[in-house]
Amino acid sequence: MAETDRKKSKYTPKTPIVADMGRMQPQARELEEAVLGAIMLEKDAYSIVSEILKPECFYDKAHESIYGAIVDLAMSQRPVDMLTVTEQLKKRGELELAGGAFYIAQLTGKIASTAHIEFHARIIAQKYLARELISFTAQVQGKAFDETIDVEDLMQEAEGKLFEISQRNVKKDVTQINPIIKDAMELLQKAANQKEGLSGLRTGFTGLDKMTSGWQNSDLVIIAARPAMGKTAFVLSMAKSMSVNHNIPTAVFSLEMSNVQLVNRLIVNVCEIPGEKIKSGQLAPYEWEQLDFKIKELYDAPIYVDDTPSLSVFELRTKARRLVREHGVKIIIIDYLQLMNASGMGFGSREQEVSTISRSLKGLAKELNIPIIALSQLNRGVENRQGIEGKRPQLADLRESGAIEQDADMVCFIHRPEYYKITEDERGNSLIGLAEIIIAKHRNGATGDVRLRFKSEFAKFMNVDEDTPVQEFSSSMNGGGNAQMPPIPEANSADFLKQVPNNEMPF
Repeated sequence: MAETDRKKSKYTPKTPIVADMGRMQPQARELEEAVLGAIMLEKDAYSIVSEILKPECFYDKAHESIYGAIVDLAMSQRPVDMLTVTEQLKKRGELELAGGAFYIAQLTGKIASTAHIEFHARIIAQKYLARELISFTAQVQGKAFDETIDVEDLMQEAEGKLFEISQRNVKKDVTQINPIIKDAMELLQKAANQKEGLSGLRTGFTGLDKMTSGWQNSDLVIIAARPAMGKTAFVLSMAKSMSVNHNIPTAVFSLEMSNVQLVNRLIVNVCEIPGEKIKSGQLAPYEWEQLDFKIKELYDAPIYVDDTPSLSVFELRTKARRLVREHGVKIIIIDYLQLMNASGMGFGSREQEVSTISRSLKGLAKELNIPIIALSQLNRGVENRQGIEGKRPQLADLRESGAIEQDADMVCFIHRPEYYKITEDERGNSLIGLAEIIIAKHRNGATGDVRLRFKSEFAKFMNVDEDTPVQEFSSSMNGGGNAQMPPIPEANSADFLKQVPNNEMPF
């Protein structure tokens, strides 16, 4: 196009030169002209490029206006051609900015074929992404020179912005159904070969595994409860079973506790020694023996703990990818969702931020193809309701964002009636020491309740029918000689109670 063709245009290029580099920004003006001309000539051309290009992808401001008018026409299901685009630009008050009717007519006259429009559109999109990255890095560079800006805050902001750019521009192509059928059949065969018929990762809780078929790859599972219901105890009981009993590599991101506090909770769970004794170190002789024997289960267990406070969803993505790549982690547990942040991105409210976090966690589960278990708080509405049924959590009780319910493949609640001084159900059955796992949402299966036993002194969840037999273990006694400790009598033995100081029971 001759320069005189646009003398009267208000066209201004989008920062054509990067000042500090002295180089032209990535651009493909001729391809932009070719794509716009093809769209106005070929009826189906817009449908080919609509998922690839947005108006801001065009480097030339005039081309951005023209494509914006095309989008308007397509959205209102009107025909797209040279005349309708010209008319739409008049309505938008941008015809002069776009170079006038003559320039639009020129675009259609330059096209010989529309055969390669998709290829041309992808090049334009790549140039746009390159410009976005240049602009982003220039901003980061400028702020890095500013000594008043905290470097940690800048890193969070940079990571957030880079994540935002990647999410805007990454598109996944469609897949023909045949390979997907093959994957589905392989999963079906895998489940059929297992005795319990589980297609996912087993939790160690029989009733829960039966209802869910195990935690499924790519699922986001929300486990929610009010404070003191045992959310952390539940996932640690599960993590112990998965990693120790079934050798499943498990990662735990603890935003609430330090890694030492978390491991102490695991020790209490595995060794069945009250938590206050672990904290104080005031263990009876038999408890030291018990600790020395049972703690061996935790050594070399494939459990990976991260206690980064106020973890951002972008840091989590980086760490999670590395854990999967380097350690083969099969499941990630986050304690808990409301303590995460999405710093570096602008939000109008905390609800919007939580929505971004939950959406990102679901995306990460799909990307890594592993289940992600995220704990969540419930709002106080539960406390204000009366009666046995009133205290049962509902989906509406999820705190801060309805997006959590929307993004999750499964939502489970932990409910312990005993906490609310409810010790019997309507039929008079005892509820002491019992907990309910309420599956309130299950995208790929049934909903329902699973009952578990909760041992509060050990912060431990177990199957209702699970027996915890006392194990025999070796001890170092009398100067280091190894001897086998005799079996411990039944807990209700009067003779045994006389031998134990202060009636302290070993298990």
